[in-house]
Order: sequence, then structure tokens, then C-alpha cells
Amino acid sequence: MEKSCLASFILLSASGIAFAQKPNLPNIILIVTDQHRGDALGCMGNTEVITPNIDRLAEDGSIFMNAYSSCPSSTPARAGLLTGLSPWHHGMLGYGVVAEKYKYEMPQMLNDAGYYTFGIGKMHWFPQRSKHGFHGTLLDESGRIEDPNFTSDYRQWLNIKAPGINPDLTGIGWNDNSAAEYKLPEELHPTHWTGEVACQLIENYSIDKPLFLKVSFARPHSPYDPPKRFYDMYKDIEIEAPATGEWCERFAKQLDPEKTSKEIAFGNMGEDYAKNSKKHYYANITFIDEEIGKIIKALKDKGIYENSIIVFTSDHGDMMGDHYHWRKTYPYEGSAHIPFLVKWPESYKEAEKKNIEQPVELRDILPTFLDAANVEILEDMDGKSVRQLAEGNSEGWRKYIDLEHATCYDNNNYWCALTDGKIKYVWNLYNGSEQLFDLVKDPHELHNCINDRKYRKQAEEMRNAMIEHLSERGEDFVKDGKLVTREKTMLYSPNYPKKL
Repeated sequence: MEKSCLASFILLSASGIAFAQKPNLPNIILIVTDQHRGDALGCMGNTEVITPNIDRLAEDGSIFMNAYSSCPSSTPARAGLLTGLSPWHHGMLGYGVVAEKYKYEMPQMLNDAGYYTFGIGKMHWFPQRSKHGFHGTLLDESGRIEDPNFTSDYRQWLNIKAPGINPDLTGIGWNDNSAAEYKLPEELHPTHWTGEVACQLIENYSIDKPLFLKVSFARPHSPYDPPKRFYDMYKDIEIEAPATGEWCERFAKQLDPEKTSKEIAFGNMGEDYAKNSKKHYYANITFIDEEIGKIIKALKDKGIYENSIIVFTSDHGDMMGDHYHWRKTYPYEGSAHIPFLVKWPESYKEAEKKNIEQPVELRDILPTFLDAANVEILEDMDGKSVRQLAEGNSEGWRKYIDLEHATCYDNNNYWCALTDGKIKYVWNLYNGSEQLFDLVKDPHELHNCINDRKYRKQAEEMRNAMIEHLSERGEDFVKDGKLVTREKTMLYSPNYPKKL
């Protein structure tokens, strides 16, 4: 833990200062999970997963039914969240390194607007102690060490609570698809640490400024390692088998989980194996849900819940064996569709719409916060404030959200897509293949209807929309009015910030 952060916590805990916050600007609370599928919430209609606290939060606000991660892997997704920009404009078209400085940065812009800004949990930035405008951060980076001599605050805390204990006793890697119960006491799990530290900050908050708090859980991203108490909640719940599309036969060969790498991106590990992994994954979500319940209680006990805008979302999803795919980076719903809930401040009298169908994306969160902070949203910011949708105004909203990912795991996994949550068009830049899914009739993307006669007009419309979308990238992507295939991937666009 950095000395300044530790000293602040000690001072606040001992101060007993009376809390008198200015009421004119709402507090902003951003809760982020990692690799959380958009359908893995009770309020999204999933009867298998247990999420009572998140569901109650949704009851107090708006559910964005068609929310996506434009570049569905950790670092580019977090760059979009940070900047309010599309992948092409923030510069990361796939899994790479978040730049040290952008022209727009959420913590810095809210800091400049008069907020006290603090981040807890997983940021996945580089250098790992980068703050991007936060007054302070306390980090849990899932054990990743990317800077010389870096140790996360969670692991330093663990060295105090349980000296010499290995926090990775489950033996599951950070990208494994296997599952097991957590081997240490529940209170040592990083999910508990993240929630506890967030509650401590809220309880001790006594600054005469509105608060911007980002709470970023490192789960349910693998390892799928819930404590026994949460796994036991699922013992009698029958988990749905993975979706298997008509188009995914090349991945269908049965693999022996005992003889196969647990880090595979594609593979048929068997229905029982996939269901077991998902059960542990859901149990990790329930663990997070309990911690979110504690955070909400802390906000209410502090008297600032009503005057807070609370956003709950994730950086991307997790395929969980759907179509024999694992992990993320794919255009399919399990990977790209994310949760997106907003609890509005009490003063937002018009923001009452519950289930919102327009397509939204991580880039829309920063503009929504700037709107709340009375800060101008500049024209070249790609995102929009979702407040207008909650107030029933869809004028000027996008028709489709753009999705993409540079080559990852396999040459054929290099794609761009467009969707409104009802129809989805996928263009593969490497091999020129196309997919079209009717998400209303076929939410699990089982049938590729690109060649179906009755979808011919829709396919042409969305192909033209893709041509228009990619045209600003030049003839490497669109030439003579047609989409261009590419043998070489592009990981960073020309807009990626140069190193300072």
C-alpha cells in the first residue's frame, strides 16, 4: 500500500469529522466486474444465477438490455471506458497496452470538475501505478506483475493478514477454464478485499467534495474459485448447457480435459465440464453481488445513496464453452454483450425508463458522468450520455454499435461487427467470411442467416453500414466501395497516443 494512501485511511478512520457534503453535484460510483457475461444476472432474465443485490440496484434505475464491449478483451475495453472513445479513436483495436496518457481520461476530467477521485481493485493499466487523474488507487491486478518490483496492494495486505501463504493455492491460472473452490478463508479472497476497502472509504469519507469512486472486481474472470459457501448455493441448480451453433463444427472434436491445456481458446471439453466451470463462475458472481450489497448499504448508511449515480458494468464477457469457444475476443454474445445498469440520483426526476433497448457501449459511461458533473461533452468524444435514453429521448442515438478485435488466438479470429442488439453482422477481415444473426429469434446465435433469402435485404443494409463505418480507415479497409480482406492484423490505429 502506498504510504500516502495508508496515511489517509488512518487519518480518516481516526478523525471523526462530521460529514457535510455539498448537494449540488451527485456522487459518482462506478462498479466494474471483469469478464462478466451480459446474461449472467437475475435482472437480465437468468434464473440460474443468484444476484439479489444487483437486481435490487436495477429496480432503482435503468437496465440497458443491449450493452456491448466494442473491443471485448481487457485492455482495449478499459481504454474505451477510460476515454469515451471508439477503438479506432483511442487506438487499441485488440489486446495491447493502455497508453500512459489520453486527451480524455475519466478520473482526470472528474478531478478537474471538483470530484475526489479514487480507484479500488483492477485497473489493468501500464505502468501499473498509473493514475490517469485519480487522487489515489489501491490495486488488485490478479497477480499480474508487469512493472519491475510491482506488488499489488491486495497482495501486500495479504502478506500482513496471512504471512507466507500462497494466494493461488487452487492451482488455476489466470486464463484457465477449469474450476475449484477457494482454498483459503473466505475473508482473504480478493473479492472480499475489494468490497471491504470500498466500504471503508465510503464510511470514512468526510471531504467537502462529491466523490467519484471506481470499484473494480477482478472476478468473475478466471480463476473460477468461489469460496465453498457460495458454491454450495448452486449445488441443486441445474446449469444450462453451452450453446452450440450450426456453424461451429470445426471446433466440435471432443477433447479430454485431463490431457488438454486449460488455457485453450477453442475446444469441446464436454458438456459436464463446461457446466461445472459455469457453476463456479456463477458462484463468483454471487460472491461479488454480496460485496456490492455491502457497498450499497455503506452508501445508504452514509446518507449519500440517493444523491449518487451508480453504474454497474463489465469490461467484456466470457464464452464459457458456447460454440466450443472459451475466454473472450469474439463477436458473439457471450464475449461482447455486457451488463450495464444505472441507478440515477434522486434529482433526476425524468430518468425513469427501466428496460432500454438502444445499443450502448462502455464509451457512453464517461459522457454520462460528465453530464452528471455539469461538464461539456465535446463533439469528438464518440460516447453519449445515456441519461437521454432513460428520459425517453432517443433522438440522434446511434442505430448500431461497432464491435471489433484484432487477431487473437487464431488468424480467423480477426473481425469487425455491427449490432443493435436485435440483428448482428460480422465481417471477418482475414478470410472474408460473413455472419448474420437474428438475435430476437435466435439469441444464442445458433444459425448464421447470411445466405438466407429472407435476410438478403438486411444483410446488404448492414454490409453497407460496415463499409461506411470502416471508410475513414482508408483503402486498407475499404476500396472501390467494397470491404477489403487483410493478411496482416492491425493492433494499434494511427490514433494511438505516442509515448510521452
